[in-house]
Amino acid sequence: MKKQVLIFGLMMAAFTRLAAQEELSFPKELDTIYANDKMNVALFFPDPIRQGIAGAENFVFTYNREKEQHLGLLQAKPGEESNLLVISTTGSVFSYIVEYSEKLEKLNYFIAESGKIGDEDPRSSGEYKKGDTLISDSTTEEVLADKETYYKNFSSYLLQSKQHLGNLKKSQDGVQLKVENIVFHDSKLYFVMEIDNGSPIDYEPAFLNVSVETRKKLRKKSVQKLPMEAVYKYLLPEIIPQEKSSRFVYVLPKFSIAEDKVVVIDLKEEHGERDIKLKIKKRFINNPN
Repeated sequence: MKKQVLIFGLMMAAFTRLAAQEELSFPKELDTIYANDKMNVALFFPDPIRQGIAGAENFVFTYNREKEQHLGLLQAKPGEESNLLVISTTGSVFSYIVEYSEKLEKLNYFIAESGKIGDEDPRSSGEYKKGDTLISDSTTEEVLADKETYYKNFSSYLLQSKQHLGNLKKSQDGVQLKVENIVFHDSKLYFVMEIDNGSPIDYEPAFLNVSVETRKKLRKKSVQKLPMEAVYKYLLPEIIPQEKSSRFVYVLPKFSIAEDKVVVIDLKEEHGERDIKLKIKKRFINNPN
């Protein structure tokens, strides 16, 4: 009898260990965070954020890339649900389903360390077993720290926004260049622009350049010109058909200008002379949205 009890006890212990292992390996159900374009949803993580990216263009997750902080902000436009992946400076990985909602019942999320789904390096959590395939740190950096994806998502968000800045536009023979908005975000300036071709002939841009020029006070004074290189261009058109318009975004490094300088946007036509030079004064550059 004692022998049977001992065997039964050993079997139950083995079953308990197996069940525990199965529970550990079972995927954790992801929480859903709701957001919209009218309010900022704040996420406070137990450690500073190192990387964060949303899976779709209608969601924008922002955090301080220059200085480590625990705070991230989420906004959303109407569209399909997606996911949000965040990695802390300690390597903790957090993942959520994100969904648009017109009405928000919760605006602040204080996330505990227990809310993570794992660690960036599974060996540090003891979940790694010999023979498992690991993604290298360099590969993880390439995938998650893809700045172009970040610029693309935020540029798409701005094109859906109704926010404007001033009346910055200039026309030439039925073609109009307009700067709808200038937004300072994450140490970058986002220029939201539009080319409106109201002429009966297609318009093909040769190039669009942005530069800082010294304003001429005397006719004989030479003009100093400093080109500003865009770090990313979103939806830059190759051709604008007749009676059509095209909106796009230029992402530039953060800069400001002095009183005697202006920002000049040069738009040149590929096979024609409908060139436009739009000048933007200091107050719009130094006081963006």
